[in-house]
Amino acid sequence: MSNTTTALLVKLVMTFIAAWLTLGFMDGNPLVWVIIVAIVGTGLNYILGDLVVLPNLGNVVASIGDGVMAAVVAYVIAMFTRDFNTTFGTLIGLAIIVGVVEFFFHMYLQRADTVAPKEK
Repeated sequence: MSNTTTALLVKLVMTFIAAWLTLGFMDGNPLVWVIIVAIVGTGLNYILGDLVVLPNLGNVVASIGDGVMAAVVAYVIAMFTRDFNTTFGTLIGLAIIVGVVEFFFHMYLQRADTVAPKEK
């Protein structure tokens, strides 16, 4: 398994934990929807946040963007399904947790030479 794949799995687990704490535990949403939010959020945050924003605008902007993106993903999913609900408080909580965790994850990405976005 490559270092980038390992980093993506860690990112997925961190996003899932944040989503479970807020959307699952606090809002009582089904686990399957929490997993979907974590997978979609991880994918978008990696593609947009880690590969585009992080190298161009830095860690703080990318971390804030990743937190906001996670909340937007959850909100959009809640708009299109009856089985998944969110509140403003849990979306803010999700954004804060993901943003803080991503800040430290980005520091690892920037130091590691064998993990994308630096992998060549």
